[in-house]
Amino acid sequence: KVKCTICDKIDDLPGDSFKAKRLRNRQISMYLCKECHDRVTVNTIKRLKTGKFHLFREKKNHYPF
Repeated sequence: KVKCTICDKIDDLPGDSFKAKRLRNRQISMYLCKECHDRVTVNTIKRLKTGKFHLFREKKNHYPF
């Protein structure tokens, strides 16, 4: 059983799923239910479209050395 960090909804995850394994091995990561995940995604896209919000993503080095 897992609990959403935003709305405190309790969900059941299959024990052999990838998400369950990730939550067991990386205890610092948090679980979001489907509704909260979709809401955060929609709001982030809205903020990006305003032009005042910047997501700082990791720069990838394309050089082999």
